Amino acid sequence: MVRWPCGTLSGMSNAGVTDESSPTGQPPLKRVLGSKLLLFFVVGDIVGTGIYALTGQVAGRVGGALWLPFLLAFTVAFMTAFSYLELVGKYPRAAGAALYTHKAFNIRMLTFLVAFAVMCSGITSASSAAVAFGDTYIAEFITAPMPLMAIAFIALLALINFRGVRESVTTNVVLTCIEIGGLLIIIGVGVWAVLNGSGDASRLAEFNTQDQTMLVAITSATSLAFFSMVGFEDSVNMAEETKDPARVFPKAMLWGMVIAATIYILVSVTSSLLVPAEGLEAAESGALLKVIDIGAPGMPREIFSAIGLFAVVNSALINMLMASRLVYGMANERIIPKVFGTVHPARRSPWVAILFTSAIAVVLVSVVDIDVLGGTTALLLLVVFAVVNVAVLVLRRDPVPHNHFRAPTVVPVLAAVFCLYLASPLSGRPARDYVVAAILLAVGLVLWAVNHVAMRALHQKQSADASR
Repeated sequence: MVRWPCGTLSGMSNAGVTDESSPTGQPPLKRVLGSKLLLFFVVGDIVGTGIYALTGQVAGRVGGALWLPFLLAFTVAFMTAFSYLELVGKYPRAAGAALYTHKAFNIRMLTFLVAFAVMCSGITSASSAAVAFGDTYIAEFITAPMPLMAIAFIALLALINFRGVRESVTTNVVLTCIEIGGLLIIIGVGVWAVLNGSGDASRLAEFNTQDQTMLVAITSATSLAFFSMVGFEDSVNMAEETKDPARVFPKAMLWGMVIAATIYILVSVTSSLLVPAEGLEAAESGALLKVIDIGAPGMPREIFSAIGLFAVVNSALINMLMASRLVYGMANERIIPKVFGTVHPARRSPWVAILFTSAIAVVLVSVVDIDVLGGTTALLLLVVFAVVNVAVLVLRRDPVPHNHFRAPTVVPVLAAVFCLYLASPLSGRPARDYVVAAILLAVGLVLWAVNHVAMRALHQKQSADASR
């Protein structure tokens, strides 16, 4: 039994995790995810807000060679996925990266910072989706202030999340099919346009070197494109709601990433062929609408806007699912106040965690723009991924009695190096990403300090009562 900062990690057996009550006495979460639902979860989380909302920003950083940052981001993410697969097979619990960090290093502050960074990455990603929802796609149908629409969007996600995980993942299956259909339309439009003589293939080798070197252009764009390739790590926080996670996760995660990466690269090639980089950048979160306007001018914008709308809804829903489950897992292990682990007795959903994460998302969509949200998400996750890639090597000394996936040793080593480089200022990352990330983590530290003081006072009271 492994000791956490406050409490224990219980409920483990040779086959994985049992469905016993949590350490806070709350009922267990429902195990509803099989291999197919998990595959849709991974694909739906990756193929979403990133490509629909940030294509223009990535093009602005790298130029016409838009496909390269997405390919590099996928390579780094794919290597990191091997580390996650080994660890989720060994420790199939909802706390994900925080659990792996604690077991490897046993440093309370590091455990908390990793957990809170992952939670913030999910919230900033969902906030990016909310901004794209309110500022671009819904604007084709409704005229209303963007902040108001984005906040209403977050509230809708909270209601779906509260309704329950089965309803949420079923919604995810439908929305994933719609958003993949939208990207296939983009690819089809590109193929049709090129076959009819449109497009400029020379753009695929153009790099933006006006005020930066080619290396900085590539790495800066890759660090932002990384936001588009994350999502697989969200799935490990659903481990307590997955049937036989040690067996199901490897194929679902790896195939999901391959499917998503293939679609992304084809879409980025199509976008560069049809629209100059400056045109994509100027369109901002509506870059793919610009591709449709040029490649298929007769197609009503409302059709693709509706598809984009569903895509950002899906991505945001999954990210808010992950964030709320991570807060729930942290509360179960007494890292934050146990009230955040409260489960609704009828819906069996962590409703307090849902309200908390939704409130943070509302604040973010009100004060931060989408480019910063995407960059901050990528920064937080790159640092977390570096820690997880080191943790998987450290935890090789901790065998478990059940079979699980094992990553080749060289893979996490290379992945850790690449993640740290992309997270550093050497990659050309703007300072504002670090500022937003620091503010979010400062909020988390305040929360941790409150819990630390409360738990110490409770322990002293219990000791005093026992000594009487």
